[in-house]
Amino acid sequence: MTETGNFYYGEDKIHYEVVRKDTKNKSRSDTLINEKSKPRKVVIKVHPDQRVVATAPVDASDEIIHDAMMKRARWIWQSLQEFAKQQDHVLPKRYISGETQFYLGRRYVLKVITDAKTNDVINSTVKLSRGKLHVELSQNDSELDAEKRAILVKSLIDKWYKDKFTSVSRERLEALIHKASWVKNSPSIKLITMKKQWGSCSTRGNLILNPHLVKAPKECIDYVILHELCHIAEHNHSENFWRLLTQVMPHWKEVKARLDGMAELYLNE
Repeated sequence: MTETGNFYYGEDKIHYEVVRKDTKNKSRSDTLINEKSKPRKVVIKVHPDQRVVATAPVDASDEIIHDAMMKRARWIWQSLQEFAKQQDHVLPKRYISGETQFYLGRRYVLKVITDAKTNDVINSTVKLSRGKLHVELSQNDSELDAEKRAILVKSLIDKWYKDKFTSVSRERLEALIHKASWVKNSPSIKLITMKKQWGSCSTRGNLILNPHLVKAPKECIDYVILHELCHIAEHNHSENFWRLLTQVMPHWKEVKARLDGMAELYLNE
C-alpha cells in the first residue's frame, strides 16, 4: 500500500507520497522539478502531474519526513502552482511529431514517420519505442495532406489506446476482483469514449470504462474500477458507498485527486 501524508500551506492542503529506499541506492529522475541542494536524507520531487513524492531512508520516521516537507513547503507549493498553470493552457492536439501523448501515467513524445523507409510498410502502425510513441505511415497514407493525415494519425492512436486498454482493464479487474467480495461473477467490460466521465456501472453489474483512462497510472485505473465495483453493491453515492470504497482503497481520495488533476490533459483530443 502506498504510504502517504499531507500538510497545509496557507489554506491549501498538499498531499504527498513516501517512497522508502536504501540510502546506498540512487534513482534516476524523470522530467520534473527537483530542488537541487546538498545531499540530505529526505529528497522531495514535484512531478508534472502534480504529485509530490518524498524519497526517504527505510528507517526515517514520519515526523522526520513531515518536518522535511514543512521546511520546503513554499517551494513545493510554488512548483505545484507552476504545473497547474501549464495545465491551464491545454491546446487541442494537432497529431504531429513533438506533441505529448500519455500511457499508464508516463509521457511519450509523438513521432509521425513519413520518410522513405515507409515504402515497404503496407499498413500504418503504432508502437512505443525508446520513450516515444511512433506512428509509422504507409506510403499511401504518407501522401495525404496535413489535415487528412492528422485525422488518420488520431484514429490510429485512438485504436491503439483502445486495444491496449482492452487488455490492461481486464488485467486490473482480475487483480482487484478479490477485494469486491460482494461480486459473485466477474463483470464484463465495455469501452466507451466519454468527455467528462471515467466509468459507470450498468444495472446488470457490468462495467463501462473510458479508454482514455489507459493514459493514467495503474493506481488511478484501479480507483475507477473499484469505484464501479462498489456501485454493484451500492447503486448511489450514499454513506455506505463511500464506506465501502474506503474499505477496498483507503487512500482513494489522494488517488482521485491525482486523476482529477490530470483529467484535462488525459481527455484532451
